[in-house]
Parts: sequence; C-alpha cells; structure tokens
Amino acid sequence: MNIAFFCRWKLEDGLTVSTVIPHLLALVEFQHISKIILITLEDNAKDCGDAAANCLINDPKIHWLPFLTSKYKSRILSQVVDHQNGYKQLKQLVNENDIRLVIAHGSPAGSIAYQVWRQTETPFFVSLFEPHADYMYESGVWNKYGLKYRFQKKWEHEQQKHAAGLMPVSECFKTKLLEQGMATEKVFVAPCSVNAAAFEFNEKQRESIRRQLQWEKAVIGIYVGKFGGLYYNEEASQIYQLCFKLISGFRLVILSPQPEEEITTQLKQYNLDLGRIYIASVPHNEVPAYLSLADFAFATYKPGPSKKYLSPVKVGEYWANGLPVLLTEGVGDDSDIINSEGGGATFNLQQEGSLEQAMDKIKQILNDPNHRKEIPKLAQKYRSPDRIREAYEYFFNRNGQV
Repeated sequence: MNIAFFCRWKLEDGLTVSTVIPHLLALVEFQHISKIILITLEDNAKDCGDAAANCLINDPKIHWLPFLTSKYKSRILSQVVDHQNGYKQLKQLVNENDIRLVIAHGSPAGSIAYQVWRQTETPFFVSLFEPHADYMYESGVWNKYGLKYRFQKKWEHEQQKHAAGLMPVSECFKTKLLEQGMATEKVFVAPCSVNAAAFEFNEKQRESIRRQLQWEKAVIGIYVGKFGGLYYNEEASQIYQLCFKLISGFRLVILSPQPEEEITTQLKQYNLDLGRIYIASVPHNEVPAYLSLADFAFATYKPGPSKKYLSPVKVGEYWANGLPVLLTEGVGDDSDIINSEGGGATFNLQQEGSLEQAMDKIKQILNDPNHRKEIPKLAQKYRSPDRIREAYEYFFNRNGQV
C-alpha cells in the first residue's frame, strides 16, 4: 500500500522533527506499507537537500516531496493560493501514485485531505487532530467572524464526519468528540510522543555548558519555543521578572526560532538583565543538552477553553529530561497530570498569588534529590511512541488495511 503523509510545516521545523518523525517510525514497521510519500511545505526546495538528509529516517520506504509555497506580498493571498495549490497537488499525487491512504498531520492539513477525499474517495486519517480554529481564536490570532475561522471550523466538522480515523492528542478532546456524536471506533488518542532516550538527562553536558556560560552555581529556568500566538508574550516576561525576584541566582535560557532582537526588545521593556539571559536558536537534536543544563522549564501557554485539548511537545521533552514544568493551568491532559502526579506546578495569572504558589512548589521539587530520576517516568507513561504505533495498528485493522 502506498501512503501520502501530508504536513503543512517545513521539513526543518522543530514540530516536524518532533511530531512527524515518530509517526514515520511507526509506519515503516508495517509490512503492508510499501511506500510513504512525505509532503512538506517549503519556501525553496533547493535549500532543503541537507535538511532532508538530516531530518528524514534512513528507510527506503520514505520519499520526500516538497510543495513550494507562494510568495505574494499579501500574506492572506499567499495562504489562499497555498491552500488551493496544496489541494491540486495532493489530488494529482493521489491519482498518479496509486495512493490508497492519505494521512494529514493536523486539522489544517486535514482540511485539504478532506477535499481530496471528496474528489477521489481516498480514505484519510488525521493525526495530531486538534481544534485549530478555536486555538487561533482564543489566542487572539483569528477573528471569530473572519473567513479563516469560519472555513477552518467547517472543515474540522467535515473531518469529524468523513475521516476514516482521527487521532486527537488528549483524552480531554476524545471525550469532547464523543459528546459531539463521534463514533468511538473512529477515535484513538495518540499524544505527541518523545524519544525518552534522546532527551535523557546528561550530567556531562550540564557541566560543560554551565561552565561555558559561567553559570555553574545558578538556578536555571529554560523556555523552548515561540512567543505570541498560542503562547504568552508580554506575560512571559512578567513571569521571568518574578523568577529573578523570587529565586536567588536565577538565570534564564530561551531557545526560540524567532529573531533574537525581537525577544530582547520584549525583555528590555521589563528591565530584565540580558547579562543573566542566554538566547539561541538551535537544531532540535541539540535541545536535550540545553535541557540538561537547566533546573526547571516554562510552558507558558495562553489560557482558553480549547487549550485542554493540547499535547505540548515541549512538556514531554521537559519531563523526559527530568525537569519540573511551570505550566499554565488547563493545558492538555498535562495540567491534571501535574496536579495529581507531580512533575511541575500549574499557575493562573488571573488568580492573585497563583504564580508565587506555583514557584514555591517548583522550589520544593528542586529540593528533592530524586526528582531528576522520577519525573522522566511521566514521559514514559504518557508520551510513549508506542501509543502512535498502537493507533495505526488499530485503524489499519479496523479498515481492513493490514
């Protein structure tokens, strides 16, 4: 069986590396799958040769096919054209390569897979299925009455009706889907997984990087990711400001794909000492070393009703390294896991004193000499790649594709 795996990120994007690769690793193990065409969106495919070699799994079943993005001055026009071209190219690919199944990674990709299904009747699964429209609305990125929100919301509804299988990333969202009338047999939860061995705590790397930064004795917090959109921006700087106030010898590491000057401009507005902050953009495979140098980690999401349907990749990676996580209340299944099983502390900026209480809990965890060995058990329990393999096994058996 030939499969098309459609992802609307770039090949080198951290989310592609961290969330797509585990799915490909699971898929290549199925003997009935002979070919997997991985599709990503790229600005310039000529610059991606080395990236493909570094990012792709070395398996003859996997073939990478870049879809080029358009370059109009209008961002909205570019997005519309990219959506139309994506549909046309995916439909052509399905027809010319005997594709028997399309796997769309995320509900925006699922929107295109659904439209191809309407024309070709090619079954499709949606992995990483989340309420993208509501995320964007609650984060202030989209207007609830705008065309982006209305179309994406409609397409998500159609995916629920017509996909051969949906893989939400949280138990909370599975419950919501079932309440909305989804058939139980069409839903299998597959959280964003983590390679526990790759993210394991490394004492030598910790000592080496701390020595380079001359932060040997510091208490270091780390944030990996972007600012704005789904994530706090100005509020994140306020949180860092409080950490410098409450934690003696506190230092901050920020690993972000965003331009450093954008981040430093924001930090300066809160009079944060840049001499005690290290900012870098590193490949995904270098992140574990920086996690090892840290003592705790930030997962500062904007709150909202739909955020409980998330499965933040960063939380799984933090846990795998043994880091307690300072997490916004009500995010994914992780918020409940932290409150019931440990592994960090949750906070709510709307509640006075909540952040201070969360920081007290983080400090209590750091005083436990065993926390670096105990916290990774949460990653093994809740973020194992086995869940992804089990999801595909379940849907292939159910659809008679094994």
